[in-house]
Amino acid sequence: MSTKIDEPTVILMADDDEDDRLLAKDAMEAAGSKYSCFTVADGQELLDYLRCEGAFTGKAPAELPSVILLDLNMPVMDGRETLKQLKADKFLASIPVVILSTSAEVEDINDGYGLGASSYMIKPTEFSSMVTMMKQFNDYWFDCASVPMMVRH
Repeated sequence: MSTKIDEPTVILMADDDEDDRLLAKDAMEAAGSKYSCFTVADGQELLDYLRCEGAFTGKAPAELPSVILLDLNMPVMDGRETLKQLKADKFLASIPVVILSTSAEVEDINDGYGLGASSYMIKPTEFSSMVTMMKQFNDYWFDCASVPMMVRH
């Protein structure tokens, strides 16, 4: 049984590597994703985007993301601190966070789940593998799982 939603769905990705952001977006497109993907360069930008602060003051997104893709190792604010702050914010805490990292370290994986990540995916190095991963990501999060519908008040 599909729990597919009919409304537009947004994915928000935080990654400091512009090439990785472009690769992920291109892989989503190649995988047939019909969802909007917005990107930011670090954890502070992600929180500013969600809270309409900093460079995003007065620029409320039409819709909050259904899922966040979060890199662990970023300057300014890394993924661990970002995840802590997201899960401590009662308005944002219910947004599922999927860590997308090059790290396959057991400690990083365990820390991610311990901080409240919904899933942990290891970035593939080949584009075809990234396309496969993004197809699986979309199939799971938007065809199998029920994601929260976040609206601004």
